[in-house]
Amino acid sequence: MADKPVRADKATAVAELTEHFRNSGATVLTEYRGLTVAQLTKLRRSLGRETTYAVAKNTLAKRAATDAGISGLDTLFTGPTALAFVSGDPVEAAKSLRDFSKANPALVIKGGVFEGKAISAAEVNKLADLESREVLLAKLAGGMKASLSKAAALFQAPLSKAVRTAAALQEKREKEGAEAA
Repeated sequence: MADKPVRADKATAVAELTEHFRNSGATVLTEYRGLTVAQLTKLRRSLGRETTYAVAKNTLAKRAATDAGISGLDTLFTGPTALAFVSGDPVEAAKSLRDFSKANPALVIKGGVFEGKAISAAEVNKLADLESREVLLAKLAGGMKASLSKAAALFQAPLSKAVRTAAALQEKREKEGAEAA
């Protein structure tokens, strides 16, 4: 049996999807069966500009994932599949998808790809539970500042203790001198 020639439009679609897989920090696979066009538009808006949400044929998406060097997604390509290609913060996109799926149970998160590795739907939800990158960086900076403040106070403590001791000795001598006179 000879291989069928690949149509140009399908080859272009596979190449485009492959490029999305390669250039995205994360990809989330969803099933959108039962969602209206208005709901899908609302979902795309909630994902923001750094996330592309595209409906794709399973065979083309499976081939694109394989071409991009991603394995472990074959079982997820069943039913109507839409892919959220995240080029920005994957935590924010995962939160948006999770929140939208809570409000619209017709959206089902199947799983995804994070840093080139396949992840399950539960792991996508764990990713959504993380705090955003900015919040984590702010906490790290606050922790470092607190440590530096403690260190400065610790280094300054012996000096201030010596000054207080000298002041107390001077007061004691003045009292003894006043009593002797």
